[in-house]
Amino acid sequence: MTSDPTAGGAVAEPVRVRRLTDQEGQRLQQIVRRGSTNSVRYRRAMMLLASAGGKRVPLIAQLVAADEDTVRDVIHRFNEIGLACLDPRWAGGRPRLLSDDDEDFVVQTATTRPTKLGQPFTRWSLRKLVAYLRTVHGRVIRIGREALRGLLARRGVTFQRTKTWKESTDPDREAKLDRIEHVLDGFPDRVFAFDEFGPLGIRPTAGSGWAERKHSDRVPATYHRTHGVRYFHGCYSVGDDMLWGVNRRKKGTANTLAALKSIRAARPDGAPIYVILDNLSAHKGTDIRRWATKDKVELCFTPTYASWANPIEAHFGPLRQFTIANSNHPNHTVQTRALHAYLRWRNANARHRDVLAAERKERARIRSEKGSRWGGRPLNTAA
Repeated sequence: MTSDPTAGGAVAEPVRVRRLTDQEGQRLQQIVRRGSTNSVRYRRAMMLLASAGGKRVPLIAQLVAADEDTVRDVIHRFNEIGLACLDPRWAGGRPRLLSDDDEDFVVQTATTRPTKLGQPFTRWSLRKLVAYLRTVHGRVIRIGREALRGLLARRGVTFQRTKTWKESTDPDREAKLDRIEHVLDGFPDRVFAFDEFGPLGIRPTAGSGWAERKHSDRVPATYHRTHGVRYFHGCYSVGDDMLWGVNRRKKGTANTLAALKSIRAARPDGAPIYVILDNLSAHKGTDIRRWATKDKVELCFTPTYASWANPIEAHFGPLRQFTIANSNHPNHTVQTRALHAYLRWRNANARHRDVLAAERKERARIRSEKGSRWGGRPLNTAA
């Protein structure tokens, strides 16, 4: 951000999402990690998660191949209405036949358990809900099933599975998030992130891609898992926007320490560095803490059940989409080679202007949605 000379040298605050709640962070992490058939939701989730990870608007715009003003609008909208901003209301239609008060009543009824309203069932179907609305004492709402379905969708109410979730009970939640935000804002060139990605099995994996109508590409329908699993131990340099890592048979203190040493080697000048990672027990061993103290490495742990605060999370979604989805690797060796080939491409094409321009022109393509934040200088270190 540049300062306005007419404002006495004052520098405007950078546009950034407010602090995420645990449920918001987990939902955004789920959308980015799994990938979404709805490209709008995927791109907007990427914007929000990257902003929560400390990235500024210009870099986020490159990440999702969008205009900077679009990124700012999404961030402002999230700060106003939360996750509802993932589903923009672009559709038109005829004027509404129900008043705002009637719509509010319908939504309130649909989101209330039927047993609380004296009905002998645990959930509404559209047919049951329509019948109930027509017989409510003092308020008769006549609406068809499809109109009701559209109303609920427009108001952000969908038919979902009942879920459980874990609320962060970490007493140091705010302090940990404050520390992560502080190092991301103050020392971005000395901040790194680490996390495991997996498990990675050997089986045909479906995905999406371009094909002739009704002639989609196919993978064999065999799901034999005889090769075991691997875990990608990923390291990410926030300042250089570099991603690297190695596949391991399992998680463990020794493998974590090896990855952290590769991060330390990426900054060989001996200056203090900060590594953001989650609360997995393999990240907190005595050997790791002793080594970190000796080598000037501060371990910044995310709060429990809040791994979404780790900046590397925004990069695991594209990793899955371009190396795991649409694949049928015969063994882990081939899978690992494909993963490393993608990482080399990612780190080599980050800032190339021709590549960025081509991606902006092809925003409708899945590759341009997820493959534009690649770059940084080569890193000759091995995890």
